[in-house]
Amino acid sequence: MNKHQIEGRVDQAAGKAKEVAGRVAGNENLEAEGRVDQAKGKAQSGYGDAKENVKDSARKAIDKL
Repeated sequence: MNKHQIEGRVDQAAGKAKEVAGRVAGNENLEAEGRVDQAKGKAQSGYGDAKENVKDSARKAIDKL
């Protein structure tokens, strides 16, 4: 697991909490901000996942040599 995966998942969780808090408080701006944070976190963790997959593929290719 790399830093992008961790940070992305933390952003997703924080965004979900913010969204729920906004919904409970009736604050549409906070709710929307939470959804944006979740999307940002999903993108960042996706980048981290892709980076990790490339690294794993490179290791497998080197091991075959």
